[in-house]
Amino acid sequence: MEEILNGFTGFAKKNSGFTMPKNARTPEGTVVAFGEQELESIDDRDRRWSWVEINLRAIQQNTLNIKRLLRPDTKLMAVVKADAYGHGAVRCAKASLSAGADWLGVSTVNEGIELRNAGLNAPILILAEPPMEAIPLLLSYRITPAVFHPEFAIAYGEAADRHGMRAPFHLAVNTGMNRIGVRHDEVLDFMQQVAFHRALDLEGTFTHFATSDCEETFDFKIQVRRFTEAINAMKASGINPGIVHAANSAAIIRYPETHFDMVRLGISLYGFHPCKETRRLIKLYPAMTVKARITEVKTVPMSEGVSYGMHYRSPGSVKICTLPVGYADGYRRGLSGRVSVVLAGRRFPQVGNICMDQCMFEVDLRSQGGMRRVDPRIGDVVTLVGAEGDAFVTIDEQADICGTIQHEIAIGYSLRMPRYWF
Repeated sequence: MEEILNGFTGFAKKNSGFTMPKNARTPEGTVVAFGEQELESIDDRDRRWSWVEINLRAIQQNTLNIKRLLRPDTKLMAVVKADAYGHGAVRCAKASLSAGADWLGVSTVNEGIELRNAGLNAPILILAEPPMEAIPLLLSYRITPAVFHPEFAIAYGEAADRHGMRAPFHLAVNTGMNRIGVRHDEVLDFMQQVAFHRALDLEGTFTHFATSDCEETFDFKIQVRRFTEAINAMKASGINPGIVHAANSAAIIRYPETHFDMVRLGISLYGFHPCKETRRLIKLYPAMTVKARITEVKTVPMSEGVSYGMHYRSPGSVKICTLPVGYADGYRRGLSGRVSVVLAGRRFPQVGNICMDQCMFEVDLRSQGGMRRVDPRIGDVVTLVGAEGDAFVTIDEQADICGTIQHEIAIGYSLRMPRYWF
């Protein structure tokens, strides 16, 4: 599972893609004395002291734990859209497939092509209808689209027929979320418009739940009823709906009656609980850890400010430590002064406004009831997301502070920091 190993750290080494121009010269005109191979071998973590670690064994374990909730004949789709929620689509797809996933779910044509170019042969579904101009790519790369416009369906079938190919698709049914899909009570009319085409294959039928992670179940039950009625109407009219799927992470865990023929595992694949109700029902393992090294340590005199706006002022007897992580890396500015980091197995408060590229935290030098004193030094490793000993900081905590969901926080950490998979 591990990539090329860095012998010092034991983590998978990421190729930086850096290429040194031949005969590069310094501003003074002197030929650079370092070889291209020597320069490329410098690890990204030694170019800037911040990075993201992804535990692929956690991805596998989460897949296995979810599969234990399913009937043996129920398929599992690993949703790896948005670069696997910031965790790395190709590697997470491989890890989940190795643990028993059957399908892969993406949101864009290019996301599907990336998986195919990486040698993945599992069925891939785009969970939306792409532009008509992308049809040749769908057929060439064997990527199945969601369909809900008859014009797209006919164009898709025509393109496939011209090349002696089949055109598989999944029918998206709108049962109340009102985002995409054919209305639940218009499914038969839609099928009558497209079913004549000899190249089109209805491979699956699906819907998406808007409130399966909510405590209130009224709207959820309406969606389930509408979807079930649409599927039954198709069958009664002699239409085979193919692979029937509806359950996202919350519904998989909470509502086994919605498993149907396949489930779509999204946020919980990466170790996040979609709602508080699922925490007692299944064990999940977060896969992402965010780390950095201290770049500066200062003893800031009492009342002096730190960072933009100087909203924080030193109480004295503290050291202010700087980390090379900021909101351009996904460490949201809204966390400023409201979150902690972990150093030497203890939580310490982040202080001052988080900057674009850097942030600061405070280490209190005063004795605290016999607690072991921590003396921070430049180069010490700090955890911004993850655990060290009994101390931890979670993406859930950061999402709560920012008033958002885990998805948005996790995806943000993929913006600029290098990732390492192990």
